[in-house]
Amino acid sequence: MAILASILSPSPLLTTTTPSTSSQQPQAVRIPPSAAPAGKPFAAKLAAVAAAGILAMSSSSPAVAAGDSPEFKVYYGTAASAANYGGYGGNASKKDAAEYVYEVPEGWKERLVSKVEKGTNGTDSEFFNPKKRSEREYLTFLAGFRALAPVSAVLDNLALSDVGLQDQIASADGVRSTEREDAGTGQLYYEYEIAGAGAHSLISVTCARNKLYAHFVTAPNLEWSRDEAVLRRLHQSFKTVADATS
Repeated sequence: MAILASILSPSPLLTTTTPSTSSQQPQAVRIPPSAAPAGKPFAAKLAAVAAAGILAMSSSSPAVAAGDSPEFKVYYGTAASAANYGGYGGNASKKDAAEYVYEVPEGWKERLVSKVEKGTNGTDSEFFNPKKRSEREYLTFLAGFRALAPVSAVLDNLALSDVGLQDQIASADGVRSTEREDAGTGQLYYEYEIAGAGAHSLISVTCARNKLYAHFVTAPNLEWSRDEAVLRRLHQSFKTVADATS
């Protein structure tokens, strides 16, 4: 009987006692390891996992987010004629001779414009995203314009010398046009936004120095959805430089 009593005697490590009004003996209950209460090591590990999850979520923010915008540089354009294309001598610099400026994201590449191209369609400068060459920013100019024509007429005239622009307008879901006046100089700009079937474009047009300047920012729709904030900044950065001699 003593041996039987010792076998039935509950172990202090593997028993729980449940209050009861009856006179039953406490019964041994084996606690599985997974049911053990979480101790400090487990709590610390859980906190580390949660922190890692928060960091992973924060690192998956969009490419153009607050505090994560790319750097920009200012391009100084001279709008030189094809005959004078090729640079300036002496102490002159493009900044001193600039007729217009616009911003370019760091990392974008400049495409060198040929003298023939400059003479035929007026392209003066162009930059592109090396990761997607069709995401680009460029400027054309035409001499002999003292003032802007009506808004609709200007866009139609630009399309005459740009087949890609013609196609984009023809397939566009919509073309929006606005007028903007520079608060500091009073310079008038026409602005166009074209939502084409395959690409999105922003165009800014103005007249100065008897020239018509047209600044283009264009990207395929996929890149537009990703980089819209940057592309709009490029569009808004374009402006002409006042002639210091006038």
